[in-house]
Amino acid sequence: MTGSRGATLFALALLLPAILYILIIVAYPLVDTFTLSFTDASLRKTVKWVGWANYQKIFGGDFATIIVRTFVWTFFSVAIKMIIGTCGAVLLNALVPGRALFRVLTLPPWIVPMAIGIFMWGWMYNGQFGMISGVLQNVGLLDRPLAWLAYGGTAFWATIITDVWIGVPLVTLYLLAAIQSIPKDLYEAAWTDGAGRFYRFRRITLPLIVPALVTMSMLSLIATFNSFDIIWILTQGGPNGQTTTMIIDTYKTAIGSYKYGEGAARAVMICLFLSVFCFFYFRVVSKISTGEGK
Repeated sequence: MTGSRGATLFALALLLPAILYILIIVAYPLVDTFTLSFTDASLRKTVKWVGWANYQKIFGGDFATIIVRTFVWTFFSVAIKMIIGTCGAVLLNALVPGRALFRVLTLPPWIVPMAIGIFMWGWMYNGQFGMISGVLQNVGLLDRPLAWLAYGGTAFWATIITDVWIGVPLVTLYLLAAIQSIPKDLYEAAWTDGAGRFYRFRRITLPLIVPALVTMSMLSLIATFNSFDIIWILTQGGPNGQTTTMIIDTYKTAIGSYKYGEGAARAVMICLFLSVFCFFYFRVVSKISTGEGK
């Protein structure tokens, strides 16, 4: 009995750091933000309880448009990253000369400090001295300089391209590791039976890296949904709010306008959406694991 009690206390001692982390770093900020969302907290000293007023303001304004824009921005960014990352992983796994060098060359967008990389893209998007506009004019695709970040449509896709550039290396390396874990015997048997490269990819590679694809896509989705640096540095949500996502809108409301209560309500909505993402993610992973178990 004494030994069992000692083992229990030892287990609790090991769990204590994790419990404290969850309570202090995760649980307390969540509860405080949720409580704050029902108040009119701002720079004023007096804080009043306003109930659901902050949430009514959210759905009474243009927040629905911002939600749709956030989902569109996230969808295209994640989809492009997954497609390019999968193709890149397959190519880097091929037996070609200089394969190690190509693997190293995929890392700079991920290694370079994010702010520096974003400022570099901002310079390339500049209409007067940016490289992109200059190249397109030289090849005849543009007849005059184009300020990519000055128009809603081009600014929206410019931020997506920048996010893809930053995120592709991680996706590529993650999927490359998944591909390299596939037994070589399967490819050799398929090659012996006369299967071509595309058939081997469709019947062997792709099905076996589905768990990695699901995991990476969900992690990328959460990170992209919460992406702040790229949009803020390039456009600050402009022009005319055309690149404002939920996280940018929350920042502008809480920090820019000092409306902490309304900003907290927006943060709660973000947390709610991400919770739904995580719920479906765990369900999908569970189904995949059960299917593999069978």
